[in-house]
Amino acid sequence: MSLIVQKYGGSSVADADRIRNVARRVARTRDTGHRVVVVVSAMGKTTDGLIALAHQVTGRPKEREMDLLLSTGEVVSSALVTMALDAMGYQAIGLTGWQAGIRTDASHRRARILGIDPTRIQDALAQDMIVIVAGFQGMTEEQDITTLGRGASDTTAVALAAALEADQCQIYTDVPGVLTADPRLTPEARKLKEISYDEMLELASLGAKVMHNRSVELGAIYGVPILVASSFTDEPGTLIHGSVAMEVRNKVRGIAHDLNVAKITIIGVPDRPGIAASIFAPLSAAGLNVDTIVQNASVNKITDLTFTVAQGDLAAAMALVQPVAREIGARECLSDAHLGKVSIVGTGIQNAPGYAARMFEALHQEQINIEMITTSEIRITCVVAEDRVQDAVRALHRAFELEKPED
Repeated sequence: MSLIVQKYGGSSVADADRIRNVARRVARTRDTGHRVVVVVSAMGKTTDGLIALAHQVTGRPKEREMDLLLSTGEVVSSALVTMALDAMGYQAIGLTGWQAGIRTDASHRRARILGIDPTRIQDALAQDMIVIVAGFQGMTEEQDITTLGRGASDTTAVALAAALEADQCQIYTDVPGVLTADPRLTPEARKLKEISYDEMLELASLGAKVMHNRSVELGAIYGVPILVASSFTDEPGTLIHGSVAMEVRNKVRGIAHDLNVAKITIIGVPDRPGIAASIFAPLSAAGLNVDTIVQNASVNKITDLTFTVAQGDLAAAMALVQPVAREIGARECLSDAHLGKVSIVGTGIQNAPGYAARMFEALHQEQINIEMITTSEIRITCVVAEDRVQDAVRALHRAFELEKPED
């Protein structure tokens, strides 16, 4: 009897009717002969409501207590889905993340999974029970409750699938699968039948919201096939796995975009060893993530250095960078909070010429100025003005003919 791990997102369990719908889907999977472990997110916008409530109580809630508070949303969903299955005559048990054996480090609000002891889940499965696990959470060695970061119920599901050696992890959400672009920006976006771990990881890291990037990374490390599909229809989804058909490896598979981009430029930076370290070390110490970095060619031992951060981190980053810029003798420090990035992703990029030229020409035809460019083996990213991101996504989708079926 095969083992399936299913995950249902917040929109899938948003109210009582949807919870009963999830229970019916889980029961159907069980009736086809599979053992089933289910991971659930909090109902609808519950997490947002809990965060808002905490800030009504205090302007500076402690991280430990925030994790304790936020973990309750998924626990509620777990209990309700279990009750719905019980009402249908199925044996089921609801577990919190820590009852499911998920151990994490002590980084509250962004904890990492250190290991999973699946004994209790395995015991329940041996008794022919359906196991419903609260996602997004775990416990430290000191028995403090932690959460894994927003959207990390995906990570819970894939981690459990790996620990239990499940045959497949199924992620059910409000979209039919992985699309070639965000359909809100590009109505012509098409669902992919399959995509490689590497391509999906790039898309998730670059702004695609369908999968949490850490969950894709775990899937790749442990070889867990991941199916992404809608919880509201029976339409086939997208399979994320280790390899895809030979022909589709020679194409751009998708367009990702991110509107949460701000830029800092330090002008007149002395070009000598140690300068870059002095600029970025304070940002690292403050936990501020730096994305794209571009340094101009040095002229008379003077250069300009530009990098991007999340828009919400811009003020904190500027407060750290400006004193350093003065100390090293840079001329000035400028910022721009109204940027976005657009990326093409596909394994074909690493082996065939012409992708960059085609991308740049498509943006040129739309009169979209490129602020910065960064690449990896399977993607090219351009930073552009925030108000031109939608135009850029549509232009690139047309340029690479992503509306056409792959068959």
